[in-house]
Amino acid sequence: MALISTARGLIFLALLGIWASSQATCRTLHEASSMLERHEQWMARYGRSYEDITEKEMRFQIFKRNVEYIESFNSVGNRPYKLSVNLFADQSNEEFQASHNGYKRTSNPSTSSPVTAFRYENVTAVPSSIDWRKKGAVTPIKDQGRCGCCWAFSAVAAMEGITSITNGKSVSLSEQEVVDCDTSGEDQGCAGGLMDDAFKFIIQNKGLTTEENYPYKGVDGTCNKNKAASHAATIAGYEDVPANNEKELLKAVANQPVSVAIDASGSDFQFYSSGVFTGECGTELDHGVTAVGYGTAEDGTKYWLVKNSWGTSWGEEGYIRMKRDIDAKEGLCGIAMESSYPTA
Repeated sequence: MALISTARGLIFLALLGIWASSQATCRTLHEASSMLERHEQWMARYGRSYEDITEKEMRFQIFKRNVEYIESFNSVGNRPYKLSVNLFADQSNEEFQASHNGYKRTSNPSTSSPVTAFRYENVTAVPSSIDWRKKGAVTPIKDQGRCGCCWAFSAVAAMEGITSITNGKSVSLSEQEVVDCDTSGEDQGCAGGLMDDAFKFIIQNKGLTTEENYPYKGVDGTCNKNKAASHAATIAGYEDVPANNEKELLKAVANQPVSVAIDASGSDFQFYSSGVFTGECGTELDHGVTAVGYGTAEDGTKYWLVKNSWGTSWGEEGYIRMKRDIDAKEGLCGIAMESSYPTA
């Protein structure tokens, strides 16, 4: 009788093991199916298609890893910012950097850039917060696409800012003219460049035409001199903000939008969605953006308001708030290291 009871027990345990295994398999299949469905929905949302089944499988695996990372990050409740499964979710961090970050940091800024005056040096009082969008000095968010010309977008945004402040008129200027026609210094269109070199080109070119007249294509093109000859705005010069000093940068941003370079290489930056960004990042400057304001969050965290050029579906409708006044003199992600602005 005892043997029969033992045998029944063993059979029960075996059946229980089989059931548990089948349940685990079902869960795994369900999770895989669910992730596949999410990928399909994501593709439909962002209009993504692939050449063949091989590429689709490769992209799915990247998508899956990214989604798992994003959800793991967001599951920690005390983060000051959130990530999202945005339009870059099927790209590895390496390829994302290669196609969207195009700032070419100079090997020795002190010798490659002239020493310029800093007109805001003696400013002693600045407002506690400012948002140049509310003053009409910031044009709508643009999208550089898979062209590493962030440097052109940064410089043009700063120029749009000073043009509006000086003339009281907001005008969207042409990044494509800069991409196609500026071949000076480090500037190489979609292969990268520098905001200061863009300012030099604009000065030598005696201005820029409008976005409407010379629309953005997202690829390197041949300079259309006929379109470029119709100038809608000009700048007189440019100045560099003293390096590694957030207080000096604050003085400049209090008076106009400023081109800044940052290290935007991390996955957290790629998938940033909302909140004040405090993520891990270095000072290997690789992306040009525009500081268009600053303020203080509800929890007391001071931040920079930064305009990006990755479309409105990234970040806070195309913007990011980055923590301000950190211990490191370079600022978060190196934002205070190499910044400059055009002058009217």
